[in-house]
Amino acid sequence: MTSSIGHWIDGRLDDAPAARTSPVYNPATGVQTAEVALATPDSVVRAVASARAAAPLWGRTPLSRRAAVLFEFRELLHARADELAAIVTAEHGKVLADAAGEVARGLENVEYATGVPHLMKGGYSEQASTGVDVYSIRQPLGVVAGITPFNFPAMVPLWMCANAIACGNAFILKPSEKDPSASLWLARLWQEAGLPDGVFAVLQGDKVAVDGLLEHPDVSAVSFVGSTPIARYIYERGTAAGKRVQALGGAKNHMVVLPDADVEMAADAAVSAGYGAAGERCMAISVVITVGDVGDDLVAAIARRLPAIAVGDGAQPGVEMGPLITAEHRDRVAGYIDQGAEAGARVVVDGRLTPMPAGGFFLGPTLLDGVTPEMTVYRDEIFGPVLGVMRCATFDEALAVVNANPYANGTALFTRDGGAARRFQSEVEVGMVGINVPIPVPVAYYSFGGWKASLFGDSHMYGPEGVNFYTRGKVVTSRWPDPATSAVDLGFPRTR
Repeated sequence: MTSSIGHWIDGRLDDAPAARTSPVYNPATGVQTAEVALATPDSVVRAVASARAAAPLWGRTPLSRRAAVLFEFRELLHARADELAAIVTAEHGKVLADAAGEVARGLENVEYATGVPHLMKGGYSEQASTGVDVYSIRQPLGVVAGITPFNFPAMVPLWMCANAIACGNAFILKPSEKDPSASLWLARLWQEAGLPDGVFAVLQGDKVAVDGLLEHPDVSAVSFVGSTPIARYIYERGTAAGKRVQALGGAKNHMVVLPDADVEMAADAAVSAGYGAAGERCMAISVVITVGDVGDDLVAAIARRLPAIAVGDGAQPGVEMGPLITAEHRDRVAGYIDQGAEAGARVVVDGRLTPMPAGGFFLGPTLLDGVTPEMTVYRDEIFGPVLGVMRCATFDEALAVVNANPYANGTALFTRDGGAARRFQSEVEVGMVGINVPIPVPVAYYSFGGWKASLFGDSHMYGPEGVNFYTRGKVVTSRWPDPATSAVDLGFPRTR
């Protein structure tokens, strides 16, 4: 018996019958658990109309009151984090520890947004000219939307909605139809925290919902995280409609290991960053570049660790890597193993041979050596547990490889050489850089985003850039009569 998952509009579950639905699975068992409604054009209109009606009053709500709602939401989320993590694991498949980490990183963004009275402060210049003061203010946009990916069904929505709501906007979330339940859980939590109805809405769906939000004239801004082709589509379609758009695309993240690096430390980092969440994250390391003679030792160290990774149902204790999101995606990722071998890469560990539970969408950790830039396993964003190793003779050669890649989301360098690290962070053409840190996701009071084909638009996600994205700046120039002269100027006797 499957359940039904619908939209959240105007503070309640939408009871309109679903004209179209899509199946939702537990990827660890392969069993369908629910049907999710897919929005129609009418669903989009109703969701936007509700948000449009709620936005003005929320935008005029005092900052202290908005902060109070954010603080309450933060407390509820902190207290019930395990509940949300379990929902993520059941529909995405990542292990509970990874799901709990996802919730924790989302919570950081909520905590940042609770500081909205400070974040919304403008500047003030007294006496910019005689009797003239100039000051700046930031105001909400109105109705904004977030289109989020399947791989982080809790964290990425919190990247967006916490700042958007704190800044005084009404927010419409369009989550992935593959794991939609976390979105409704967040909706109920916002309501419990005291957020007025209509300020947070959930519109389930596919391209119909996306296009409806991009085209609707009352949606002022759209945030997106996903693949590069869709990010480009969102950016071009949204900006053509006159909207503000931030669109984060795909990645091909490199980890460069220099000969002086601690090999065991680098191997641990490569395994956790390459295979965590089954490689289904935009900050996963997918290519390790070894420099000089460190390659053989590092490949052997990584290979030794892979048989010990427990693959299975992420809800079960002791499991370290769960399934992929769908059978189709699992088969697509597995196809890259043969593609790599046919192109000349050496299959050091074949994840298709890993013992795994029956029924789920599993693929074991895979390691390819001798990868080159011409191979599809290097060019494509695989988004699965396939780690490639490339050999470079020098630091300069490795840096050139990273900089030549069209993706520029995240990268990492492992070394003991401070000079090499300083040069790398300065010269690498990538938006987020780790030094002996394999997944350099910024903390909430910085902002997240890559360069080149990993970002469309000029605004990164969350942090200070998120506040700027969800507000418009306004500068006021004012002049008031001087109290010492105003009485004379008005024709009245001057009094002292």
